[in-house]
Amino acid sequence: MNPIKREHPAEKTKLHPRSKHRERYDFKQLIKSCPDLSDFVKPNRYKDDSIDFFNPEAVKTLNVALLKYFYKINYWDIPKHYLCPPIPGRADYIHHMADFLGKNNDGTIPKGNKINCLDIGVGASCIYPIIGTTEYGWSFTGSEIDTHAIKSAKKIIELNPSLKNKIQIRLQQNPNTIFKGVIQEGEYFDISICNPPFYASAEDAQKETLRKLKNLKQKKIVDPTLNFGGQNNELWCDGGEIRFVQYMVRQSKQVGDSVLWFSSLISREANLERVYKVLKSEKANHVETIPMGQGNKQSRIVAWTFLNRQQQKEWMDRRWK
Repeated sequence: MNPIKREHPAEKTKLHPRSKHRERYDFKQLIKSCPDLSDFVKPNRYKDDSIDFFNPEAVKTLNVALLKYFYKINYWDIPKHYLCPPIPGRADYIHHMADFLGKNNDGTIPKGNKINCLDIGVGASCIYPIIGTTEYGWSFTGSEIDTHAIKSAKKIIELNPSLKNKIQIRLQQNPNTIFKGVIQEGEYFDISICNPPFYASAEDAQKETLRKLKNLKQKKIVDPTLNFGGQNNELWCDGGEIRFVQYMVRQSKQVGDSVLWFSSLISREANLERVYKVLKSEKANHVETIPMGQGNKQSRIVAWTFLNRQQQKEWMDRRWK
């Protein structure tokens, strides 16, 4: 018996309106950009071209093709077992922050290298700086505690002329410090972004992977493979997402004059109340929550500033005009 084919919408309407990824993957075009992808593209059970999203190498090669086709990135690679980011979701974060800056700038999205962005935990993929630089011309500084990830990110920048001199990568030598040691004296950032470690332990990450694979494959999985990879510091930290964001909020106050808007992804809606509580205790001047949606997954960005309205206006007049 042939499986009943699901109807796929022509457009992924939950993605940001400016996303390059709203249409279904055109594998023929992607293979033209990255011929290696052809090794992984096969008809699925519904006779549609697809890849095995449980195969880490297939997922990574798809990313290579997407970055080359949509963002003109000619070289992209990550070390084995490092986090391979789902590009549509990463692009949405950048687009939503662009809208957010524009909303506070009389409706005009600020573009060009005068906009200075800080990516907390840039990772081996360097994905947020790639998208932000390519889509809006912003300048980026990425911080990272993993020297192997730094080496990978720097190689991506070095081998793509379009990224050179637009992205800096800095080692955060103290893993307990988020901003201090990265932001230099007299340096200013218009936004900081962060995709915090999600899980509270390696065991939690393993259990969730087993659960997802079991639901998707409808059978018991004993030895899971993370199709998107991920090192410990990328996937989990003591206390998980909420503990990391609480630390970040408290430490952000120390550099509140150096960053116009701080932001972080918050994957679990249940964590929002505790995030708001710590923002209130640290006397953030303004807090906004930006909803995001990809497929069946709902997420959100929380943004905050320690500058009042007049200080924000003076900042934008001084740096953006």
